[in-house]
Amino acid sequence: MTRSPDRLVRNSTTARLNHWLTGGCFVLLTLSGLAMFHPMLFFLSELFGGGQWMRAAHPWIGALLLLSYLGLIVQCWRDNLPSRDDIVWLGAINRVLANEEDGVPEVGRFNAGQKFVFWAMALLVPVLFVTGLVTWDVYFSPYTTIEQQRIAVLVHSLAALGAILVWILHVYAAIWVRGSVQAMTQGYVTRGWAWRHHRKWLRALTATGSSGPRPKA
Repeated sequence: MTRSPDRLVRNSTTARLNHWLTGGCFVLLTLSGLAMFHPMLFFLSELFGGGQWMRAAHPWIGALLLLSYLGLIVQCWRDNLPSRDDIVWLGAINRVLANEEDGVPEVGRFNAGQKFVFWAMALLVPVLFVTGLVTWDVYFSPYTTIEQQRIAVLVHSLAALGAILVWILHVYAAIWVRGSVQAMTQGYVTRGWAWRHHRKWLRALTATGSSGPRPKA
């Protein structure tokens, strides 16, 4: 089937699979982590076949999350580097939140909000992984003290709370900006969407005669 000339490739197949793998791991970690965080939420462990299976699976899913997010970093770090455009864009954030983007400064492939989510998770995911290793008793209890484990649990919990808040922000923004979810499910956006939300990115594609990153099977 011929692709419409009005559509631009926003995310390759590889990037989309990587994104959804990361998101799936994060949701599973959130559910299992909440079940271990408070007795009132322990019923969530039934989603994993019970407390023992959940406790055994949680750290392995965490390791997969780290590897998956590293894949996103490799693919997207260049487009997420901070720039002066981000400061100008943040100055007009009230218009962005009101979905009135006429007059909002042009941005590249990612705006300041998307960059914040990217780098916040790039910091929080490794923190969660390292603190999780300290409390992974099956393999690492001989190498850590009780005091170290207590500190690790506290930092792990705070980092998890921060990551959950960032994730909520990410999901809300994706739903709020119509067309964003389609970009991560189908890989394409319209030129009109790109002109409204990422005009500098569209100009760059037009200047190079490109339709975006090539979809990879």
